[in-house]
Amino acid sequence: MSTLKVNIEDIFEFATQDQVQSMKNAFEQNLKVLHNKIGKGNEYLGWLNLPSSITNDDLHSISECANSLREKSEIVVVVGIGGSYLGAKAVLEALNHSFSGLLPSNSPQIIFAGHNICEDYHSELLELLDNRSYSIVVISKSGTTTEPAIAFRLLKQHLESKVGKEEASSRIVAITDAAKGALRQHSTQEGYKTFIIPDNVGGRYSVLTPVGLLPIAIAGYSIEQLVKGAASAEEQNGQNISFDDNLACQYAAARNALYKNGYNIEIMVNYTPKLHYLTEWWKQLFGESEGKENKGIFPAGVDFTTDLHSLGQYIQEGQRIIFETVISVANTNKTLKIPEDSENLDELNYIAGRRLSDVNRMAQMGTTLAHLDGKVPNINIEIPEINEYWLGYLIYFFEKACALSGYYIDVNPFDQPGVEVYKKNMFALLGKKGYEEQGKLLREILEE
Repeated sequence: MSTLKVNIEDIFEFATQDQVQSMKNAFEQNLKVLHNKIGKGNEYLGWLNLPSSITNDDLHSISECANSLREKSEIVVVVGIGGSYLGAKAVLEALNHSFSGLLPSNSPQIIFAGHNICEDYHSELLELLDNRSYSIVVISKSGTTTEPAIAFRLLKQHLESKVGKEEASSRIVAITDAAKGALRQHSTQEGYKTFIIPDNVGGRYSVLTPVGLLPIAIAGYSIEQLVKGAASAEEQNGQNISFDDNLACQYAAARNALYKNGYNIEIMVNYTPKLHYLTEWWKQLFGESEGKENKGIFPAGVDFTTDLHSLGQYIQEGQRIIFETVISVANTNKTLKIPEDSENLDELNYIAGRRLSDVNRMAQMGTTLAHLDGKVPNINIEIPEINEYWLGYLIYFFEKACALSGYYIDVNPFDQPGVEVYKKNMFALLGKKGYEEQGKLLREILEE
């Protein structure tokens, strides 16, 4: 039977099995706290039972909107930052053909904007859109977050000048708050099609809301299978699943046992570039959830075997503060064998006839053994294959493990107060009303 597998045996030289088992009561208690909604940040637990509560009508409404945009667009620009784009980006990068941008397709190309303030990036995006038919999906609870607000203003004006205000309104979909905020007000005034970001779901936990589901559906992938996989993860890592059978609990406990023993950096490792953006989403999930009150494991990521030729040296012989969580994929979607060569100048005939996936698997096994020998603990998480179902499963699995891990170190895993600090400084330096005194002080500091 195909299933997600979690192997923590390769940490036991560095954190004992007894240490992990000693956390059993704490994690089972935290499961109850989470599901009874009595812990820190309990107002943001809408994600907890989201997969099982999404209805066929919900999915149909999203798919209907996606089909409408697909029919009129060569490109759909998704405007958002953080959780408003990383989840969809992770799924799309995993499912897309590696060279999808160079291939003909029946689906629009999804492009992201509003996740940076780079002038060249947005200028070049507008240059591209001058000669392409496009639509916009703008994602923001407030509508005033600086990066996506700037991008949406630019894109809205460009689209209106290109196709006219009325047609532009039919090509803009807003995913925002149900009742309040600048984007909600603007959407009502302009008559945009809208979807709701639930008040009780934070951005980094929002992949399974319209925030993630609409872009994924526009790209032509099955949101039904994505939600089905997440629902399986919800059931199999639920409140009534004991610690010994609850893989989300075991992963969270293993990483915290290592953390207690001085391993402060967790590196997510993949052996397929399709999972690069899953790591980026995972970094935000754990970084924003745990990094508070001078606590938390620092989340990083590498793409192997590529990064074995750069960061591999440090991982092997640098400071012993790192552990690895490897995402393995049991089966590839393609088959490609190494050919025989009569001259054999590259000396590869000893592996001629073998699939690249076999060689990649040996590289993974060899790397794990080398890193264990170099005193790098290793957690392995394996999925049967990359598809919508298993991506949905992984997303919920990590959300659940992250929440439990945050409760274990006694922080609120659902807020991000530190993110506001840079925003206030930026507002002050730009001269936003109400920040005059802070701006004066900051400019004095910069001039010193």
